[in-house]
Amino acid sequence: MAPIKLAHLRRALALRGLTPASAVPEASGGRTEEACLRPARLVEDAALAWHPVGTSEPWPGTLAFLDGVQRSELLAYAGAAPIVAGEVAAAVRERSNRNLVTVLEERRLLVIARPAALAAAGALPEPFRTVALPTDEPPHPVRDLANVARALDRARGALELELGERYRRRSEGWLVVDGALTESPLWAADPRMLGVSKSHATLPFEGDDLDRYLRLPPGHRSSLYAPETRSLTPVREWALRLWPWEGKDVFHGLVRIEVAPANGNPEMADRLSRWLLAERAPLSTPDHRWDRLLYGIHSVEAYLRADGRRLA
Repeated sequence: MAPIKLAHLRRALALRGLTPASAVPEASGGRTEEACLRPARLVEDAALAWHPVGTSEPWPGTLAFLDGVQRSELLAYAGAAPIVAGEVAAAVRERSNRNLVTVLEERRLLVIARPAALAAAGALPEPFRTVALPTDEPPHPVRDLANVARALDRARGALELELGERYRRRSEGWLVVDGALTESPLWAADPRMLGVSKSHATLPFEGDDLDRYLRLPPGHRSSLYAPETRSLTPVREWALRLWPWEGKDVFHGLVRIEVAPANGNPEMADRLSRWLLAERAPLSTPDHRWDRLLYGIHSVEAYLRADGRRLA
């Protein structure tokens, strides 16, 4: 699809007395997470342990992957208030005859700013939608840009939830989500969904347990645990090491797996881990996160970035 040219929109905003701008806000490429420790409760083993999961196995039956992408571009300032154009997109790709096929896709273009700044910008061309930032504090460019990033995160998350629910209405196959199942009570209770998190901004242990958690050997999983902060959307989690980390980084090849409580038992955790090992992205994947990527998730992201409207 042809790029959406923003230059004419910046010129139109300048004619309305706004200040054109073009810097890309920090963290515009993905979600932002605050680093923290959130202690979890072990549901397997008296102390945190390592468990070999066995040799990788092909995933049986229907398997699909859900992911989304986002990006943003600064358009202008209305006084001290920034106006940002954003794009969010999500898709589900399903494996059919060993090929991944896109079965669901949705894209949205947004303009995000304070209500007064949106009013000053006037009517926007299709297909842009407006998203108003909170006004409980006076305009501050840095704070407003942080709020823009959060608004973009929420828009992307809402789009992914929408596609996940649409996929479940059409299929009972396994759906692997890039991220957490706790975004939705329905996801958290779905016995045919699985979340894979590449980010480790939130860690479930501290002290010696954290040291052991981060030094998980390849082909092993950690003990099962329950995040204590997920009372409304209870899940079970474990860490899985996809690739050797020694000589690289303690996070290299480390992912966090999230499942519904119905799947939170050692036998299922081992089985799902073996299936996930078979889904690892090839070493040649052109992505700096290749060590924590599943091939299907990478395929969704690559498809969305290649076929997107692309702000320009």
